[in-house]
Amino acid sequence: MSPDEIQTRFVDEIKLRAYDDRYIDKNEEREILQIAIQHGIGIDAARDSLADVCVREGYVLEGTLFRLIKDQAVAAAGPAGKVDQKAFDQIVQTARTAAQGRRSDRDLKKMVVTVMEDNGLDREKSGWFGDWYASLKRDLGLG
Repeated sequence: MSPDEIQTRFVDEIKLRAYDDRYIDKNEEREILQIAIQHGIGIDAARDSLADVCVREGYVLEGTLFRLIKDQAVAAAGPAGKVDQKAFDQIVQTARTAAQGRRSDRDLKKMVVTVMEDNGLDREKSGWFGDWYASLKRDLGLG
């Protein structure tokens, strides 16, 4: 298939899966990418093409959202590898803008916590008795 044909197919597949919420989760993304691979398109070219189609058609791709969160968290952590509460809130705000209202704040905070823990980023405690991160995880039902 030519790149134009695969993009047309992506538009059709995206509309079938994400018509109601305009959000492509990781499972839907994997299904769409498998179609491209079956037609002989390389994985990197397929991902780039899918991301282009999502941007052009106004859909949010979960994989892109996770990459954005990871980049922001790694940058905020710096060489010490610690994220403070202010940086965490800024990452959530950036993710909220990128998600275009298609994910709740609770979902976005869970995503940020997941990315931080998957990448070994620690949180910076504020004061002796304040552990904002543990309190946040409790509120989100993650720990």
